[in-house]
Amino acid sequence: MSEALHRRHDPPPRRRRDPEARRQAIVDAAAELIVEVGVDAITHRMVAARADVPLGATTQYFDTLDDLRDAALGCLLQHVDARMEATRQALVARGSSARALAAVIHGALVDAQTMQTDRAVVTAAVHDPRLREIARDLSDRLAGFLVDEHGPERATAAAAFLDGVLWHSLVRDEPMPQPIIEMALAGIFGEQTAEAPATDPPRPARLNSPSA
Repeated sequence: MSEALHRRHDPPPRRRRDPEARRQAIVDAAAELIVEVGVDAITHRMVAARADVPLGATTQYFDTLDDLRDAALGCLLQHVDARMEATRQALVARGSSARALAAVIHGALVDAQTMQTDRAVVTAAVHDPRLREIARDLSDRLAGFLVDEHGPERATAAAAFLDGVLWHSLVRDEPMPQPIIEMALAGIFGEQTAEAPATDPPRPARLNSPSA
Protein backbone atom coordinates (compact mmCIF):
# COMPACT_ATOMS: atom_id res chain seq x y z
CA MET A 1 0.00 0.00 0.00
CA SER A 2 2.72 2.46 1.02
CA GLU A 3 4.61 1.69 -2.19
CA ALA A 4 1.46 2.37 -4.21
CA LEU A 5 0.94 5.70 -2.43
CA HIS A 6 4.56 6.60 -3.04
CA ARG A 7 4.14 5.94 -6.76
CA ARG A 8 0.92 7.96 -6.75
CA HIS A 9 2.73 11.03 -5.43
CA ASP A 10 5.75 10.72 -7.69
CA PRO A 11 6.00 13.71 -10.03
CA PRO A 12 4.88 12.93 -13.58
CA PRO A 13 7.73 12.19 -15.99
CA ARG A 14 8.95 15.26 -17.83
CA ARG A 15 7.95 15.38 -21.46
CA ARG A 16 10.95 15.37 -23.71
CA ARG A 17 11.03 18.36 -25.99
CA ASP A 18 11.12 17.76 -29.70
CA PRO A 19 13.19 20.63 -31.13
CA GLU A 20 12.30 19.85 -34.73
CA ALA A 21 8.58 19.70 -33.95
CA ARG A 22 8.76 23.03 -32.13
CA ARG A 23 10.68 24.61 -35.00
CA GLN A 24 8.09 23.33 -37.49
CA ALA A 25 5.26 24.67 -35.33
CA ILE A 26 6.90 28.10 -35.41
CA VAL A 27 7.32 27.95 -39.20
CA ASP A 28 3.72 26.82 -39.71
CA ALA A 29 2.46 29.63 -37.47
CA ALA A 30 4.48 32.20 -39.39
CA ALA A 31 3.17 30.84 -42.70
CA GLU A 32 -0.42 31.11 -41.47
CA LEU A 33 0.17 34.69 -40.36
CA ILE A 34 1.77 35.64 -43.67
CA VAL A 35 -1.40 34.43 -45.40
CA GLU A 36 -3.57 36.43 -42.99
CA VAL A 37 -1.66 39.69 -42.52
CA GLY A 38 1.15 39.74 -45.09
CA VAL A 39 4.89 39.16 -45.05
CA ASP A 40 5.91 42.53 -43.64
CA ALA A 41 3.35 42.57 -40.83
CA ILE A 42 4.41 39.49 -38.87
CA THR A 43 6.46 39.82 -35.67
CA HIS A 44 8.21 37.40 -33.32
CA ARG A 45 5.53 38.05 -30.71
CA MET A 46 2.68 37.27 -33.12
CA VAL A 47 4.33 34.05 -34.27
CA ALA A 48 5.10 32.91 -30.71
CA ALA A 49 1.48 33.49 -29.69
CA ARG A 50 0.13 31.59 -32.69
CA ALA A 51 2.55 28.69 -32.18
CA ASP A 52 1.90 28.69 -28.40
CA VAL A 53 5.60 28.84 -27.55
CA PRO A 54 7.62 31.25 -25.41
CA LEU A 55 8.68 34.41 -27.19
CA GLY A 56 12.33 33.46 -26.84
CA ALA A 57 11.75 30.23 -28.76
CA THR A 58 11.36 32.09 -32.04
CA THR A 59 14.80 33.70 -31.71
CA GLN A 60 16.26 30.43 -30.45
CA TYR A 61 15.50 28.78 -33.79
CA PHE A 62 15.72 31.84 -36.07
CA ASP A 63 18.39 34.49 -35.54
CA THR A 64 16.43 37.23 -37.30
CA LEU A 65 12.87 37.93 -38.33
CA ASP A 66 13.99 37.75 -41.95
CA ASP A 67 15.23 34.20 -41.36
CA LEU A 68 11.83 33.27 -39.95
CA ARG A 69 10.03 34.93 -42.86
CA ASP A 70 12.20 33.06 -45.35
CA ALA A 71 11.42 29.74 -43.67
CA ALA A 72 7.69 30.51 -43.66
CA LEU A 73 7.68 31.53 -47.30
CA GLY A 74 9.56 28.35 -48.12
CA CYS A 75 6.78 26.43 -46.37
CA LEU A 76 4.15 28.22 -48.45
CA LEU A 77 6.06 27.52 -51.63
CA GLN A 78 6.20 23.84 -50.77
CA HIS A 79 2.39 23.89 -50.71
CA VAL A 80 2.33 25.63 -54.09
CA ASP A 81 4.84 23.11 -55.44
CA ALA A 82 2.70 20.23 -54.21
CA ARG A 83 -0.32 21.74 -55.97
CA MET A 84 1.67 22.01 -59.19
CA GLU A 85 2.47 18.32 -58.95
CA ALA A 86 -1.21 17.56 -58.35
CA THR A 87 -2.02 19.64 -61.45
CA ARG A 88 0.49 17.67 -63.50
CA GLN A 89 -0.97 14.37 -62.35
CA ALA A 90 -4.52 15.54 -63.09
CA LEU A 91 -3.56 16.55 -66.62
CA VAL A 92 -1.79 13.24 -67.19
CA ALA A 93 -4.98 11.45 -66.15
CA ARG A 94 -7.50 13.70 -67.95
CA GLY A 95 -5.49 15.12 -70.83
CA SER A 96 -4.77 18.81 -71.33
CA SER A 97 -7.74 19.91 -73.39
CA ALA A 98 -9.24 23.32 -72.66
CA ARG A 99 -12.10 21.68 -70.75
CA ALA A 100 -9.83 19.48 -68.61
CA LEU A 101 -7.39 22.29 -67.83
CA ALA A 102 -10.18 24.74 -67.03
CA ALA A 103 -11.69 22.24 -64.58
CA VAL A 104 -8.35 21.74 -62.81
CA ILE A 105 -7.62 25.47 -62.58
CA HIS A 106 -11.11 26.39 -61.44
CA GLY A 107 -10.97 23.65 -58.80
CA ALA A 108 -7.87 25.31 -57.36
CA LEU A 109 -9.42 28.78 -57.50
CA VAL A 110 -12.50 27.80 -55.50
CA ASP A 111 -10.31 26.38 -52.70
CA ALA A 112 -10.14 29.21 -50.15
CA GLN A 113 -6.84 28.07 -48.63
CA THR A 114 -5.25 27.78 -52.06
CA MET A 115 -6.40 31.29 -52.94
CA GLN A 116 -5.01 32.70 -49.68
CA THR A 117 -1.70 30.95 -50.20
CA ASP A 118 -1.45 32.16 -53.78
CA ARG A 119 -2.26 35.71 -52.67
CA ALA A 120 0.56 35.64 -50.10
CA VAL A 121 3.10 34.18 -52.52
CA VAL A 122 2.17 36.44 -55.43
CA THR A 123 2.18 39.55 -53.22
CA ALA A 124 5.56 38.64 -51.78
CA ALA A 125 6.95 37.93 -55.25
CA VAL A 126 6.26 41.53 -56.29
CA HIS A 127 8.85 42.75 -53.77
CA ASP A 128 11.22 39.79 -53.47
CA PRO A 129 13.41 38.93 -56.50
CA ARG A 130 13.95 35.40 -55.18
CA LEU A 131 10.23 34.74 -55.12
CA ARG A 132 9.78 36.29 -58.56
CA GLU A 133 12.24 33.74 -59.89
CA ILE A 134 10.28 30.93 -58.21
CA ALA A 135 6.99 32.32 -59.56
CA ARG A 136 8.46 32.41 -63.08
CA ASP A 137 9.63 28.83 -62.63
CA LEU A 138 6.13 27.72 -61.64
CA SER A 139 4.65 29.39 -64.72
CA ASP A 140 7.27 27.73 -66.91
CA ARG A 141 6.48 24.37 -65.35
CA LEU A 142 2.78 24.79 -66.15
CA ALA A 143 3.67 25.57 -69.76
CA GLY A 144 5.85 22.46 -69.76
CA PHE A 145 2.83 20.33 -68.84
CA LEU A 146 1.08 21.54 -72.01
CA VAL A 147 3.85 21.71 -74.57
CA ASP A 148 3.68 18.11 -75.82
CA GLU A 149 0.01 18.38 -76.76
CA HIS A 150 -0.22 22.02 -77.82
CA GLY A 151 3.29 23.12 -78.86
CA PRO A 152 5.55 25.69 -77.18
CA GLU A 153 3.81 28.86 -78.38
CA ARG A 154 0.30 27.88 -77.33
CA ALA A 155 1.58 26.34 -74.08
CA THR A 156 3.34 29.61 -73.20
CA ALA A 157 0.27 31.65 -74.11
CA ALA A 158 -1.95 29.43 -71.98
CA ALA A 159 0.40 29.73 -68.98
CA ALA A 160 0.45 33.50 -69.35
CA PHE A 161 -3.34 33.58 -69.56
CA LEU A 162 -3.62 31.47 -66.40
CA ASP A 163 -1.24 33.86 -64.61
CA GLY A 164 -3.77 36.54 -65.50
CA VAL A 165 -6.66 34.39 -64.29
CA LEU A 166 -4.97 34.16 -60.90
CA TRP A 167 -4.49 37.93 -60.66
CA HIS A 168 -8.06 38.54 -61.81
CA SER A 169 -9.42 36.17 -59.18
CA LEU A 170 -7.23 37.63 -56.44
CA VAL A 171 -8.19 41.26 -57.00
CA ARG A 172 -11.89 40.42 -57.31
CA ASP A 173 -11.93 37.99 -54.38
CA GLU A 174 -13.79 35.41 -56.43
CA PRO A 175 -12.75 32.79 -58.96
CA MET A 176 -13.20 33.44 -62.65
CA PRO A 177 -16.10 31.29 -63.92
CA GLN A 178 -14.99 27.97 -65.38
CA PRO A 179 -16.81 28.42 -68.74
CA ILE A 180 -14.92 31.66 -69.37
CA ILE A 181 -11.58 29.98 -68.59
CA GLU A 182 -12.48 27.10 -70.90
CA MET A 183 -13.59 29.40 -73.72
CA ALA A 184 -10.37 31.42 -73.59
CA LEU A 185 -8.17 28.32 -73.43
CA ALA A 186 -10.04 26.80 -76.36
CA GLY A 187 -9.23 29.92 -78.35
CA ILE A 188 -5.56 29.66 -77.41
CA PHE A 189 -5.42 25.95 -78.22
CA GLY A 190 -7.44 26.30 -81.42
CA GLU A 191 -10.13 23.93 -80.15
CA GLN A 192 -13.78 23.92 -81.08
CA THR A 193 -16.02 24.75 -78.13
CA ALA A 194 -19.59 23.53 -77.73
CA GLU A 195 -20.86 27.08 -77.98
CA ALA A 196 -18.97 27.94 -81.17
CA PRO A 197 -20.58 26.98 -84.47
CA ALA A 198 -18.75 24.44 -86.58
CA THR A 199 -19.14 26.59 -89.69
CA ASP A 200 -19.93 30.18 -90.44
CA PRO A 201 -23.57 30.88 -89.63
CA PRO A 202 -25.80 31.20 -92.68
CA ARG A 203 -26.39 34.70 -93.88
CA PRO A 204 -29.95 35.97 -93.65
CA ALA A 205 -31.82 35.82 -96.94
CA ARG A 206 -32.22 39.09 -98.75
CA LEU A 207 -35.69 40.51 -98.78
CA ASN A 208 -37.09 40.95 -102.24
CA SER A 209 -37.35 44.56 -103.28
CA PRO A 210 -40.96 45.73 -103.47
CA SER A 211 -42.25 45.81 -106.98
CA ALA A 212 -42.74 49.17 -108.55
